[in-house]
Amino acid sequence: MFLWTTPFGMRTFALAPEFAAASRPLAANQGLYNGFLAAGLVWGLLLGAAGHSITIFVLACVVIAGLFGGITANRKILWVQALPGVIALALVLFS
Repeated sequence: MFLWTTPFGMRTFALAPEFAAASRPLAANQGLYNGFLAAGLVWGLLLGAAGHSITIFVLACVVIAGLFGGITANRKILWVQALPGVIALALVLFS
């Protein structure tokens, strides 16, 4: 969200400077969405056992978003979002 148009952000996502500048509002929206997912996950974890269902729901959202992004946008999203989400969800479900 904040690093999209920096050299680090453009190198990470293989973006041309012109594309990074043009897509900055979209990246900010996506970053805000991911921030809300992170906040929901922290909330569920802070509630302990009472937040178990919140944690599962948020992790399921992360996995679904990662699968959708991996299929429609970039396969790399499968590895950097969906797979960690699946691992985290499995750890929560089977702990």
